[in-house]
Amino acid sequence: MTGPAEVDLRHHGDTEVGDGLADFAVNVRTGTPPEWLAERIRASVGGLAAYPDPRPARKAVAARHGRSAGEVLLTAGAAEAFVLLARVLVPRRAVVVHPQFTEPEAALRAAGHEVERLILEKDFTLDPGAVPDGADLVVVGNPTNPTSVLHPAEAIVALAAPGRTVVVDEAFMDCVPGEPESLATRLPPGVVVIRSLTKTWGLAGLRAGYVLADPHLIGRLAEAQPLWAVSTPALAAVEACSTPGAVAEGEAWAVELAAERDRLAAELSARGLYVVPGARASFLCLRVQDGLGIRALLRQRGYAVRRGDTFPGLGPDWLRIAVRDRPSNDRLLDVLGELGI
Repeated sequence: MTGPAEVDLRHHGDTEVGDGLADFAVNVRTGTPPEWLAERIRASVGGLAAYPDPRPARKAVAARHGRSAGEVLLTAGAAEAFVLLARVLVPRRAVVVHPQFTEPEAALRAAGHEVERLILEKDFTLDPGAVPDGADLVVVGNPTNPTSVLHPAEAIVALAAPGRTVVVDEAFMDCVPGEPESLATRLPPGVVVIRSLTKTWGLAGLRAGYVLADPHLIGRLAEAQPLWAVSTPALAAVEACSTPGAVAEGEAWAVELAAERDRLAAELSARGLYVVPGARASFLCLRVQDGLGIRALLRQRGYAVRRGDTFPGLGPDWLRIAVRDRPSNDRLLDVLGELGI
């Protein structure tokens, strides 16, 4: 267990991207939103004179995951969900499992909570026994950003204990065909699941996500949430992306992604780079000597990748690379070859 270190928890992939740079830093699916979704969003603008009504979208999310509407809270992206949890929960001992998306810890600290860090080692796999018995709040990503590691559902369930809240960030779970390790449909007692539409559907600018939890906690979070926090266009997107047809489209993309991700990982590994094994999300995490220097050289050649040193548990020799389509990935590999990698 470690305490805070001097890293920039507010540094995210979007700050890596500049004009004209090929974007391998942001983990949002390219070519999105698809036209059918963009049309649904455009059509919703005609209803902007009325206050947003979250009920249809909430019902659609509940149906998608086999939950009741009372177990769903729609949010302005996953980031708002972390802020709401930090406002509502009063943990005596909060533990954030790292490396992972830094916004949960940043939200907890901004709300005045002390946070302990559990740094994963050995290929960044989760050992439930490493979490202190006294922890009454545990936050973990699955699959985890930036390592792309998918933890077994049973390992997450093993974290649950009386008096403890376990928050699982499943923002990248729809990158996994079939979502076998998701807890969204199971929702064990004490477990909170956070989901996002940003990555698969290209909605980072719209802010659309949701929380799945027991109705009592959902009620408390709703009381802490500003009125009408989720806009009418975002609600239209949430409803549309929760339909069986949309879920099937997302599943097809996840299958294609898996094949290209595994190919890219093999290519990088063949060059002697360490790629975190078992990647299951839409990005790869790799260790390369002088990672920050390589990142700078890539920027000079027109390519943006995500630095790893702002993730607790990583350092300056780590980079995160988003998986794109095969031609784009091959162009990045060519540039890396020009750099002697």
